[in-house]
Amino acid sequence: MKQNIYDNLEFFEGYKKIRENENSANNIEEKPALFGLLPDLRGKRVLDLGCGYGENCKAFSQMGASFVMGIDISDRMLEVATKENPADNISFVRMCMENISCIDGEFDIVVSSLAVHYISDFEKLSSDIFSLLAPAGVFVFSQEHPITTAPKEGVSWAKRDNEIEFLRLKDYSYSGQRNTSWIVDGVIKYHRTFSDIFNSLLRAGFTIDTVSEPVVEASVINKLPSFSRCLHVPDFLLVKAEKIRV
Repeated sequence: MKQNIYDNLEFFEGYKKIRENENSANNIEEKPALFGLLPDLRGKRVLDLGCGYGENCKAFSQMGASFVMGIDISDRMLEVATKENPADNISFVRMCMENISCIDGEFDIVVSSLAVHYISDFEKLSSDIFSLLAPAGVFVFSQEHPITTAPKEGVSWAKRDNEIEFLRLKDYSYSGQRNTSWIVDGVIKYHRTFSDIFNSLLRAGFTIDTVSEPVVEASVINKLPSFSRCLHVPDFLLVKAEKIRV
């Protein structure tokens, strides 16, 4: 049984508060970096894996995509998506990412925002995505940074006089499941090393185009000092991979 933590009401409400915060890491770091990696969407078919509230799907539609499919395992998320971000060329489907090989048709672009770290078998997911992409198709995704997913007991920062000095890095080489406490206890995520991630993509047939570890500007840190952590370890890893071969 795949974990569906987003249908847990306590988690859902807590997550909603985070995403509604204009100063969240999602809004300040991840989303600008993700959209900066996207190719021209005009006339393209786009698949959004783990679409959540569907706001990215709506943006893809407004950027000229001919068709957008957003899939998510959470009924609560899809209820918000269909209510707040509908469009004639968007289809929201309840499906877990492990089952995307069942999708009929192909896409020019597959996008996933902060969802692949919930998937245990990234190698299979990479292969499934490659199969769904048209020739010259593009896969763009973001995930929690591998250094921050590594510690089995959760992220721990060393501080002096309330200022962050460094992250206590442990367990990096031990890939696999992590039982984390984020909003609620018992949230399951999966840690992978950089070599795990990129070798899975390469074995699937992808060519790596761009790798990004976004860091905020000094002006943001001056306004929001907690973002100084990004100077030590980025919050996110983003990758743009291409299906070059036919």
